[in-house]
Amino acid sequence: MITIDETKLKDSNYLLYIHTPFCGTCHVARGMLQQIEDTHKEEIFYEMNASLYPEFMQEHKIESVPCLLVKNKDEIKEKVYAFQSIPNIYRYLLDYRPDLFNR
Repeated sequence: MITIDETKLKDSNYLLYIHTPFCGTCHVARGMLQQIEDTHKEEIFYEMNASLYPEFMQEHKIESVPCLLVKNKDEIKEKVYAFQSIPNIYRYLLDYRPDLFNR
């Protein structure tokens, strides 16, 4: 995963994993995302420590962590709070990153 910076937040498309360091559920969710990246052999997700970006959290009305924020064409399309399983996350990848499956 790629740690996000302020400049990347202005991009029109990204999948952003938002977490806090001491959240157990966040560690489980990160493991799922890491397995997906390992399978595809590329970095797919950006990650953000919510504790370091309180303004972003308020501005985007992030309710809890972990959160997978999907930004597509300059618009927030999804805020996923229940990661549930790897197949569940793939559902979002099919919608927002179909290029991963056309290789």
